[in-house]
Amino acid sequence: MKGRKIIALLLSTVLIAATAAGCGGGTTTAASSGSTAGTTVSKDAGEAATLSFAIWDKNQQPAMQAMADAFTKENPNIKINVECTNWNDYWTKMDAAAQGGTLPDIFWMHIAQLSKYVQGNMLEPLDDRIKQDNFDLTQYPDALVQGGQLDGKQYGIPKDFDTIGLGYNKAIFDSKKVPYPTDDWTWDDMVAAAKKLTDAKAGIYGVAGNYDSQQTTYNTIPMAGGYVISPDKKQSGYALPETIKGMQCWIDLITKDKVSPTQQQLTDTNPQTLFESGKLAMVFLGSWMVSEMKTNEYTKDKADVVRFPSFNNSKKYVINGLTYAMSSTGKQKDAAWKFLEYLGSKDAQSLSAQMGAAIPAYNGTQDAWVKNTPNMHLQSFIDEVNDSVPYPSDPTMPVWQPSENQIFPKAWAGQMKLEDACKQLSDIMNKAISEN
Repeated sequence: MKGRKIIALLLSTVLIAATAAGCGGGTTTAASSGSTAGTTVSKDAGEAATLSFAIWDKNQQPAMQAMADAFTKENPNIKINVECTNWNDYWTKMDAAAQGGTLPDIFWMHIAQLSKYVQGNMLEPLDDRIKQDNFDLTQYPDALVQGGQLDGKQYGIPKDFDTIGLGYNKAIFDSKKVPYPTDDWTWDDMVAAAKKLTDAKAGIYGVAGNYDSQQTTYNTIPMAGGYVISPDKKQSGYALPETIKGMQCWIDLITKDKVSPTQQQLTDTNPQTLFESGKLAMVFLGSWMVSEMKTNEYTKDKADVVRFPSFNNSKKYVINGLTYAMSSTGKQKDAAWKFLEYLGSKDAQSLSAQMGAAIPAYNGTQDAWVKNTPNMHLQSFIDEVNDSVPYPSDPTMPVWQPSENQIFPKAWAGQMKLEDACKQLSDIMNKAISEN
């Protein structure tokens, strides 16, 4: 991509809309003191330094603060300011900081955004430091390590991974005397149960059929034999009949099976909120939503989760992950790297797991995350890894992914045919790919 296009892309506000937004979408801003910009201090990590650490999920903020405190206890000369901004504002704030050269020292980086920041020279390459300190990247799933790479260079240290499960309300199932879901449920099993659980007059529906790429269609598309972007990254897969099949099943929940609220209802009140108020018997949830489910007053003793149902006789679950990254423009990179190393360590990720923040990336620490919530079957999220497919990712993603969230809801609402919506998105993708 030409330089001016890269700069324009970087400085534009790009929101990857998702209900809980791929790996944690906080809904409340809760920032600690400290500027987003790095404080000018000595580059020597042995001298005093104050680092800014940006995140977007309030549910994970206590764990991130605990990790920062543990690090400072061992490194009293390095102070960490944890700054939490809700998902919808995070990237706007980050883009503005990139434009002003004031990115945080350390921050969460979404795989789908990584290429944009790398192409804008905003992320620090880590390879030399990794080699110098013998930092062991084999301790993480290879797919997550690759998620922090571009053009053979490493820009991120794996933080966590997430998969998507089927959450269900035990109280609603009990009231209708319907057996609870199981890990081996098929899509047809889910629809059959949803029909028994739906009471439209009472405003209660069996399941949500909303459009939400990561938590919905990115799973059923590969199960149907389609793809969002081809493995060689050269063309869109949205016009494929298999891909359309993997999307139509969600619209059918609303229009054909009539077990879901309408797209407008799901836009007015998101599915998670409906689930937390007893209006949905089932909802598709990213593993990052566990913290919310177990602390919400209504769901904490009513919610449980199983695997995403198989579809089209196939089990393929999208896996995504976050990385910890550091700014290329920071003025205290040695201190930032020292903190980055700690964030990727077994000790730090074990602490995060014990606090139930997210499924940690470091091998062998996931059990603590499962055990942190004994009243929910969280092993389902872990078990999906063996049948997982990578989250669709490409340097052109910031160009076309916002269009997904603008075009497909129209098909869900019956304002256009799904085939036309898929063709339109395919054209947008292919144009972006060819220009890149």
